[in-house]
Amino acid sequence: MTEIADARAGGDAPGTRVADHRYVYHCALRWSDLDAYGHVNNARFLTLYEEARVALMFVGGRAWGVGSFSDGVVIARHEIDYLRPVDYALGRATAETPPQVRIEMWVEQIRASRFTIGYELFDGDVLASRARSVLVPFDLEQQRPRRLTGDERTFLARYAAPAEGAADSAAGEPLPAEVRSR
Repeated sequence: MTEIADARAGGDAPGTRVADHRYVYHCALRWSDLDAYGHVNNARFLTLYEEARVALMFVGGRAWGVGSFSDGVVIARHEIDYLRPVDYALGRATAETPPQVRIEMWVEQIRASRFTIGYELFDGDVLASRARSVLVPFDLEQQRPRRLTGDERTFLARYAAPAEGAADSAAGEPLPAEVRSR
C-alpha cells in the first residue's frame, strides 16, 4: 500500500518523498512471505524491494509523464545485506491492516545506459536490510539495452542522493550524487 499524492499539484506519487530525496514505500507483509521459522524468507526481500521499485518507476514515473520505463527495464545486479530477521508480527496487525515494512529508496548513480537504486528496509524503526539494484533500460522489441531518455534521467535525478559536501543547484535543490551521460 502506498500513500498517494497528486504529482501535478507539486506532490509526489505514489509513496512519499522526504527531504533527503528518498522515496518511501509502505509494503504489507503476506503470510506467504514467511519461511519455516516465521521470518520473512530471504528471497522474499527481493519481492518486497521489487514492489517498491515498481511503485517508483512505473506508477510514480507515469504520474510525472514518464511512461517509458514500462517499455522495458531489466535487472543487471542485486546486492542484499540482511541485518536482522523480520517476522510477521501479528501484534502489529489489525483486522483491516496486515503488518507492514517501510522501504526507503534513492538513486545512487545514473549513467547513460544504466542506473543504480539503493534501498533500506525497516521493520518499525529498525533497519533490517540494505540492498542495491543495477537496472538497464531495455528495448524489448529489439532485445537489446538502450540509453536512458532525458525524461527518465530527469525523473531519476529527483531521487538522487546528494554527494557528500555537494553544493546546491541554482534552484536550491541538492545536486545528485552522480549523474553521468557516459
